[in-house]
Amino acid sequence: MSTAGPGRRERKKQQTRAALSAAALRLAAERGVDHVSVEDIAEAADVSVRTFFNYFSRKEEAVLGRDPEHAERVRERLRTAPPDLPPLATVRYAFAGLVEQLESERESFGRLATVLAGSPRLLGELVAIGAEDERRLADLLAELRGISYPHALLVVSATGIALRIAVEEWGLLPPDSPHPPLRELADRALDRLAAGLDSVDRPGAAPSDTDPTPKAAE
Repeated sequence: MSTAGPGRRERKKQQTRAALSAAALRLAAERGVDHVSVEDIAEAADVSVRTFFNYFSRKEEAVLGRDPEHAERVRERLRTAPPDLPPLATVRYAFAGLVEQLESERESFGRLATVLAGSPRLLGELVAIGAEDERRLADLLAELRGISYPHALLVVSATGIALRIAVEEWGLLPPDSPHPPLRELADRALDRLAAGLDSVDRPGAAPSDTDPTPKAAE
């Protein structure tokens, strides 16, 4: 049996989910999330309301567009990371695919930023979801690397913050002007984290002043 990729049925489900999420995000950015209904989203995606509820339990889930499989893919990469990597480098390895995904979704990221700016409630929900994902990833990291859960959670959370800052910097750059790719900004933030923030947060410090080798204090 081939394991090259999802079959036709699974691809169709992924496409439908993506279409619903894209429609929900676009409408929410245009009107505000409180002025968008499930019926509006289903109509924009050209599916039935019943089909909508096969993928999302409510409109807010569709707007955020969180696919549980994405978090599972991060955990799977954590499981398959080279066993000799220290904790921070292991988490960095696990998040590599997520950075690539975000870079391919710049327009959606801009729309989501617009929606979240106008909806503190939705922003709070996204933060809560992210915190739960971090706890689950930290549980797995602690098990795989034989470290305490508090230390694992610190490593996972610090990595997430570094990536979030890189994504925010990337999102603020004009899309039609030359700018560093997200991967470069993420690598820069994670290199600084790995080297120790106090060692690089100096006036005039150049990127070469940092040690790019990931280290994590035990």
